[in-house]
Amino acid sequence: MKRFLVVLFFFLNLHCGFSQTEIDLAKRETLLDSLKERYFKQDSKDPMLLEHILQNEPNPDSILKYAQILVEKSLTDSAFIGAYYGYLQLGNGHVLRGELSQGLDYYFQSLAFADRANYQEGRGKVFLAIADTYSQSQNSQNAAIYYGRSIEILRNGKDSLALASGIFNAGDEYLNLGKLDSALLYTLEAKTIFQKVNYRIGEAYCFGNLGMIYAQNGDNSAAEENLNTAIEMLEMYREFYPISVYLEFMSSIYLENGDRNRALNYANRSLELANHYGLKDQISNANLILSKIYERAGDSEKALEFYKKHIIYRDSVNNISAVQQMANLRTDYEVSQKQIEVDLLEKEAFIKDLQTKRQQFIIYGVVLAMLLIASLAFAAYRRYRYEAQTKKIIEEEKNRSEELLLNILPHETAEELKLNGKVKARRSESVTVLFTDFKNFTAVAENTSPEQLVSSLDFYFKEFDEICTRHNLEKIKTIGDSYMCAGGLPKQNDTHPRDVILAAKEMMAFVNGKKEEGICSFEMRVGIHTGPVVAGIVGIKKWQYDIWGDTVNIASRMESNSVPGKINLSETTYKLIQDEFDCEFRGSIDIKNRGTWEMYFLKD
Repeated sequence: MKRFLVVLFFFLNLHCGFSQTEIDLAKRETLLDSLKERYFKQDSKDPMLLEHILQNEPNPDSILKYAQILVEKSLTDSAFIGAYYGYLQLGNGHVLRGELSQGLDYYFQSLAFADRANYQEGRGKVFLAIADTYSQSQNSQNAAIYYGRSIEILRNGKDSLALASGIFNAGDEYLNLGKLDSALLYTLEAKTIFQKVNYRIGEAYCFGNLGMIYAQNGDNSAAEENLNTAIEMLEMYREFYPISVYLEFMSSIYLENGDRNRALNYANRSLELANHYGLKDQISNANLILSKIYERAGDSEKALEFYKKHIIYRDSVNNISAVQQMANLRTDYEVSQKQIEVDLLEKEAFIKDLQTKRQQFIIYGVVLAMLLIASLAFAAYRRYRYEAQTKKIIEEEKNRSEELLLNILPHETAEELKLNGKVKARRSESVTVLFTDFKNFTAVAENTSPEQLVSSLDFYFKEFDEICTRHNLEKIKTIGDSYMCAGGLPKQNDTHPRDVILAAKEMMAFVNGKKEEGICSFEMRVGIHTGPVVAGIVGIKKWQYDIWGDTVNIASRMESNSVPGKINLSETTYKLIQDEFDCEFRGSIDIKNRGTWEMYFLKD
């Protein structure tokens, strides 16, 4: 539910705007008309009025119009903070229209101006918007990275509302990833902050997400209580999209519990609301849940009718080309930042050198020829020494950079980066992706010192790195207590499914084996899936080799649907290794946003 909260948050609260306690949402339209009238009556247009208009404007086309005016005026006046805010709102406008790639492009431009103004709180808010955009495209890895950066900055600022929104969004991301312990902690913290600043709509979203968390934990009573509270609060703000989502979720709860009548009631309410307000995503989802209800009731004709309607309205925004385009934007932004730094250094060096030569010309012009020759000879000698020392330093740094590159990037990728200055994203048609996760990591972390916890993770992940090297796998990243690696890239091969299976067995055996003194013991889940990915380099401050695509998301779902001590395989991977490894069929399991998948446990 975070994307709706974030958009509303930007409109009402960015850049010292009006707070929820000062403006009732029912009066926002009147306020907006008044602000526009004041702005157009002025001879000298006040950019602060533009910002206030943007904070209250709900129409994406109007947001784009006024944000463009603010950007042009801010660039003319060299007002970096104004440009930051204008580009941020341009991004918001495009995201509201479903144009995620364009929105992300403007967010990175906003981030560049926040950097130039050294506006840390602004950087935190832009990171929040970028993270939310990646989350909407279901790129959970990038979303988690940017939520972490946003929260780290906003915790040191004064904007409690922005901090609460970032924490809520991070909790929602953990909910999507199936990490319910972390999702619960983040959501409760966000709810506490929203209550302190009297931001009721944010509190409402927290109640809604708490309901979904409790439902997935099997506490249906607490789930229904929290979801009903969220719906009652959101009705006051006419926030119909999330109400439709929560009604659908409650329908799913009752369907799973065998209460088809109540499930049908909630699903019909969700569909009626979505149809009335033209909410295509929820029209699709409500039709899908109705199809499931009638299928279980044995009414195949109605089930097929609703399923056809679900297909008609199914959203097609989240596709791999959009994910690849957004990943390229991240890479282009880093390259542009490096180029700006180089250009500034060259400009400063040129000006300094020019000033030095002018001073030397004036001074040496009145000095005798012999002194001039001596001075020039001395200067030439010093320059020779400087160039020799500089060359040595550059050579040392070059060698060090190459060592670092080879440590963090595949050899082929590092060579391409050195040759071209960038790496082109490449599609691999068959790659096997592995995710691991430690059970109850959050609970253990609460009762363990940070030093012992980090030492334990280092103990496990070092061995995982060695296992990946032995089996020709590429380590991608670690996210908290999760470890991600892949086989079959950057060079394609035919053995990657077998390589990953062997590595997974070694990892599980190591985790279950004898531990050193002071090392925390964990139970581990493993998920594996095979399919196409797009691979390349991303990052804002540091180069990072990463992969994207539906294959990554499904592999993550395989892990979250596994059980402690088990290695869970998708049907795709199973078919590739079934002749060599014994597996146990688990059945067809419904995974979030991906439909029903057949899964297999790898036997010990």
